[in-house]
Amino acid sequence: MGKPEIRFKGFTDDWEQRKLGEVIEDYVEKTTVENQYPVLTSSQQMGIVLQDDYFSGDRVSQSGNIGYFVIPRGYFAYRSRSDNDVFVFNRNDCIDKGSISYFYPVFKPSGVDSDFLLRRLNYGLETQLKIASEGTGQHVLSLKKFKNMTALFPSINEQRKIGEYFTRLDHLITLHQRKCDEVKTLKKYMLQKMFPQNGINVPEIRFSGFTDVWEQRKLGEMGSTFTGLSGKTKEDFGHGDAKFITYMNVFSNPIADLQMTETVEIDSKQNCVKAGDVFFTTSSETPEEVGMSCVMPENADNTYLNSFCFGYRPTEKFDLNYLAYVLRSESFRKEMTFLAQGISRYNISKNKVMEVEIPVPSLEEQSKVGRYFSNLDNLITLHQRKCNELRKMKKFMLQNMFPKD
Repeated sequence: MGKPEIRFKGFTDDWEQRKLGEVIEDYVEKTTVENQYPVLTSSQQMGIVLQDDYFSGDRVSQSGNIGYFVIPRGYFAYRSRSDNDVFVFNRNDCIDKGSISYFYPVFKPSGVDSDFLLRRLNYGLETQLKIASEGTGQHVLSLKKFKNMTALFPSINEQRKIGEYFTRLDHLITLHQRKCDEVKTLKKYMLQKMFPQNGINVPEIRFSGFTDVWEQRKLGEMGSTFTGLSGKTKEDFGHGDAKFITYMNVFSNPIADLQMTETVEIDSKQNCVKAGDVFFTTSSETPEEVGMSCVMPENADNTYLNSFCFGYRPTEKFDLNYLAYVLRSESFRKEMTFLAQGISRYNISKNKVMEVEIPVPSLEEQSKVGRYFSNLDNLITLHQRKCNELRKMKKFMLQNMFPKD
């Protein structure tokens, strides 16, 4: 009845239309005492996980969980209620046996490859799911209606091939995401340890061979500020031969991304940015996000700064990578949060920022520290890019390794 566009060599038969009730079985077992099994939850991003892990280790109340459904390893569940007709089917690969809210019907595979079923249920059935769900506000999908839906299935051998392929792909995505998260955690830790805390003149961790005390210098003693774009209206943007560094570029990157610019007309009255300039955000919705900074890595013709940031131009020589990361260190970020003022929206004074001190080691040590953090960011980018590539590949293969129902 149907064939996918891409399939493994040796498989030519049509896929067979089957009711989901033919390939899954209800599983109803309920907990009889509180905390009989660890409480699980299901999310679109993480699958079925321990509830405590999903909520970042914060203890979630499990009182009253008598009568929760039991879900053994390898069995499936889905949240039966949705605000947007999106129903995600997940498998318990977490622990041997857990409990899950009665909002999650539990079922097990029957006569099908479990890895294949996991992908089959989460791709290509959106229209049927929307039709089968009921309700005007929050939609409900009963297990009975779910089992009456139909889907195309190949032979069990082809199912296994497809299931194995996507399992390997998911493992690669998980591996790179885990590596990315590990490097991010390391970076956060080293931003705390490789720059001196307030009142201390040496860092806890430093490269061998360096023993000199770090100076504490006010930013205002080592440079001056300048303003971003001024006197512009909405009509001035989106065209022209000049560019400007966007607010999100400054907010997101320790080193400015020169691809993350927008166009504006050339205006000789504006301040052009230069290599080594530092940009600071002046406003945000939370005090923790005020005064985020980035450094301009190189000269670029006719490039300005957006109007929601101010610039700082050092008059003394810095290693640019060092300057970028010392301004993202824990101690400096605490200073920015302390200086933030406001109620619904928080602002920071550039004059106050110029009064803040930063630690200044020798240029040689600056270079070592700056290169270290630059390498960490390159690793984060590498793993994140690989994750994104694999996710795109997975999306493409899901579209082409399953026939349209």
